[in-house]
Amino acid sequence: MTKIDFQKETFIRNPYPVYSEVREQDPVFRFLLPSGQYAWIVTRYDDAVNVLNDSRFVTNPPYVDEIVGSHVPAHQAIISRNLLTVTPSDHRRLRRLIQKAFTPRMIDRLRGRIEEITNELLHQVQDKNEMNLIEDFAFPLPIIVICEMLGIPFEDQDKFRHWSDVIMEGFNNPSLMEQSDSVMKHFVEYLQELIAKRRDKLKEDLISDLLRVEDEGDVLSEHELYALVFVLIIAGHETTVNLIGNGILALIEHPEQKEKLQNEPELIHAAIEEILRYNGPAEVSNIRWATEDTELRGKRIRQGEMLFVAFASANRDPAQFPEPDTFDITREVNNHIAFGKGVHFCVGAPLARLEAEIAIGALLRRMPNLRLNSDIIDLEWRPGMIIRGVREIPLLF
Repeated sequence: MTKIDFQKETFIRNPYPVYSEVREQDPVFRFLLPSGQYAWIVTRYDDAVNVLNDSRFVTNPPYVDEIVGSHVPAHQAIISRNLLTVTPSDHRRLRRLIQKAFTPRMIDRLRGRIEEITNELLHQVQDKNEMNLIEDFAFPLPIIVICEMLGIPFEDQDKFRHWSDVIMEGFNNPSLMEQSDSVMKHFVEYLQELIAKRRDKLKEDLISDLLRVEDEGDVLSEHELYALVFVLIIAGHETTVNLIGNGILALIEHPEQKEKLQNEPELIHAAIEEILRYNGPAEVSNIRWATEDTELRGKRIRQGEMLFVAFASANRDPAQFPEPDTFDITREVNNHIAFGKGVHFCVGAPLARLEAEIAIGALLRRMPNLRLNSDIIDLEWRPGMIIRGVREIPLLF
């Protein structure tokens, strides 16, 4: 059995050499989760794409209907039944309803406001000549954007910053699950009050839009609304935070690429795609369950067994990407899967890309001498399989 210690510090810091060895020697392997359960992980690009598009591997756990059908608290139902974990038919229905409100036109209209927030945050640190990239910029930017989109009052945005941080730490650290569960309860109670106010008086915000949407008589239920807002804030926010953080770190580590982007700012779109491929914010997918016995590269995956797709490994597969360990912002063919593939392709991907383009572009333009204020070896990478990112990135400029 192939062994990867996902909790080992050297692996957390740089998993890519291990993934390279695994892709070559044992590309589909079974491993032990911290929970004591076994799961499979897929590491090659072609296998990853096939699994993400294969209807035999579903994101809804076998017991989800029992949970939703029972009288559990709303905050627990959200964890068990959201856009990432519902059945394929419910996912199609929810996505169809959501896309009526979460449109490309709406995202594009946000450009001006994202630029304003970006410049406001950078203005606050400009004269200090130093900053903590995550705390001062990468963390507040997307949470402010998504809170404003949803219509969450300015004075309550700090609560969502705190809740988002605690909930994600709970996913990565089982010892914090009790604290995370308590925070989730407060999160849902707040949403219950906010949604009730919007039902009484609709406004021009995303929650109001979601309350308005209707498709052939179908509407979002109360629990579905909570779950959707949960995914948008928690999953969407964390993705953007670490996309910005990992992107700046990659550019600092490759000064010739940083200089090229500063000299040719029109390369920002390609640069964001290369950051997503090279060191994206999601290391592995959420869990899939096999609905029937399946064979994958000679391994028998039995019905009900869990399976993950290693985005970080697939996006460095030399069979798909020439010189995969080279960071090249001019890479022409870049069909990475950092946002997933198929029906579960991230609904918030256009917003994350837009925020990262504006944020990284502004940083390089306003702070051209951006550099680390520590040794790179001293940076602390966040533990856990799902999110890939650094806790703090001290910068000088």
